[in-house]
Amino acid sequence: MADNRILQAILDGQVAIREDIKGVREDVISVRSEVKKNGKRIDRLGIQLAELEDDAPTREEHDNLEERVENLEKQFASV
Repeated sequence: MADNRILQAILDGQVAIREDIKGVREDVISVRSEVKKNGKRIDRLGIQLAELEDDAPTREEHDNLEERVENLEKQFASV
């Protein structure tokens, strides 16, 4: 009798796992369809982000910014 309970518990566990897997598959299909539907938009945003990153100042340019501001302040102070 105890063997039947162990086997039933194993079977119940397998059924629960299969239901979880089915739910995950449905979620993956849903995400896949959303990506396909919005693929062009995602690509455009990726390109814009890459271009923005290309236009961003480098670390050296950022560090030299304070010196450039001081030079501009001196020029305008003398005017």
